[in-house]
Amino acid sequence: MRRLLSGNEAIARGAFEAGVTVGAGYPGTPSTEILESLARYKPDVYCEWSPNEKVAFEVAAGASLAGARSIVTMKHVGLNVAADPLMTLSYIGVEAGFVACVADDPGMHSSQNEQDSRNYARFAKIALFEPSDSQEARDFTILALQISEEFKTPVILRTTTRVSHSRSLVEQGERSLPQQKVGLVKNPPRFVPIPVWGRPMRRKVEERLVALQKIAESSPANRIEWRDRSLGIITSSIAYQYVREVWPEASVLKLGMAYPYPDALIRKFAAGVSSLLVVEELDDFLEQHVRALGIACRGRDIVPGIMELSVDRLLESKAKLEGRAVPENHPLPFTQDLPPRPPVLCPGCPHRGIFYALGKKDVVVTGDIGCYSLGAFPPLDRMDSILCMGAGVSMAQGMEKAGESRPVVGVVGDSTFFHSGITGLLDIAYNQGHSTIIVLDNRTTAMTGHQDHPGTGRTLQGEMTKQIKIEDIGRACGLERIFTVNPYNLEQSEEVIFRETEAPQPSLIISSAPCPLRERKRVGPVRRIDEDECRGCELCLDLGCPAIEGGEEHPHINAALCAGCGLCQQVCPAGAIREGDGA
Repeated sequence: MRRLLSGNEAIARGAFEAGVTVGAGYPGTPSTEILESLARYKPDVYCEWSPNEKVAFEVAAGASLAGARSIVTMKHVGLNVAADPLMTLSYIGVEAGFVACVADDPGMHSSQNEQDSRNYARFAKIALFEPSDSQEARDFTILALQISEEFKTPVILRTTTRVSHSRSLVEQGERSLPQQKVGLVKNPPRFVPIPVWGRPMRRKVEERLVALQKIAESSPANRIEWRDRSLGIITSSIAYQYVREVWPEASVLKLGMAYPYPDALIRKFAAGVSSLLVVEELDDFLEQHVRALGIACRGRDIVPGIMELSVDRLLESKAKLEGRAVPENHPLPFTQDLPPRPPVLCPGCPHRGIFYALGKKDVVVTGDIGCYSLGAFPPLDRMDSILCMGAGVSMAQGMEKAGESRPVVGVVGDSTFFHSGITGLLDIAYNQGHSTIIVLDNRTTAMTGHQDHPGTGRTLQGEMTKQIKIEDIGRACGLERIFTVNPYNLEQSEEVIFRETEAPQPSLIISSAPCPLRERKRVGPVRRIDEDECRGCELCLDLGCPAIEGGEEHPHINAALCAGCGLCQQVCPAGAIREGDGA
């Protein structure tokens, strides 16, 4: 049966058909929907949102060593978190098939950096598959699990935003469970990489890589498409789709199993064309190796290595290759005069009140990754740094210890706190810091689509479970000054923040209010502005609420957008904002 599936849905389908019984991950765009889709196959598959990617990787690895096929899902920056177990699992090897599904985000649509995860395959000396559409996403998942099991190796399945989220028809099959008994077969020399046993493992990694390269040479994932031989193009992933549009006449070597490099296949293809071009997104992962083989080629000199590729960008590359003037990129007429639309916190977002309160005091705010990163934009302007998950806590400690004269406030979301904020909090307590840490607890992982986490009391597959209290964790970490505030109460929020930033001991403040989008209801009654009372001071606009719109004489509140949080009513010095029907 054929169905229209996204790349993420197709990966989940492939995992299901291949007999995966355990899936773990941490939500991160563009990978999130893989595990959400796989979770629908309950009870055949157990799926969980783990506290972070390292934990998820280890859960899936444990399942594999116990004899169950497993996958772990994450975005590119998540693989950094999971890099520690990845490198050693390459030595240990796996039992049942194990695939790490990693989604890169060229163009940084929802990420703090660009990163090419293909480098991790080379780093860890393991196999790498790159689908270019949904059908390949399904097929390569199955193939990757088979290769993993046959060669006892972890395998990376790398996608990109366009592959993850684009939809195409997929031919589905039936579920097939591998004939494998579940249960760890104890064998310390195989699974315990202390030096005396780890050294032989190291040699086996190299031997396995040679065997995997032979597979890559004949893998159905790699193929030559002979056409006009005056130009040959080596490519992979979504770049293949763009190449076929821009150079329909060219011969193509499409690499679906991109590592280990299929050297013989590359040499064969290069020998069969007059000139060679390597087209790939982000790093020159393939081009460097082609050149190392002593094969002349073009690549990064004409194909950009930053931001995502597109047909338009490759048309420019084609012009450069052919020695023609690069065509000017004219914007569409209807886009030229559009006003900028910077991202803002949603109407009724509980984070808004905290950032507004922080704006009233001269403090340094170390931020973190999530919806609340939008607090860095005007008019709130209350975030001074972002590094990575959990760094909002740890960097506050570093700035304080460096001698920063102003109070330092670390801001972190609830899901991010469970992900990697706890260890930073431990550091502050243990090393006698006095930073103020604010956990913006909106009871969900909001930015990636409202996924559950240890603080929500519900699992990925909808089961009620133990709800972990942030306050309890704070006390367990050794903090004594712990306070919970209602972020819709500005007076309370300001009072607690002002007091704790001056305290000589570290503080943990929990801003507790659920995300209105998750709750699917207004926080309170809609507000309106009484124009007769309004002074036109526009202080309400400083909240950055999309529901409050500027006017020639007075702002007004869009009743359709208003979530009823009441912050505007609290900041209005004239008392002109009241409950009502809006204007």
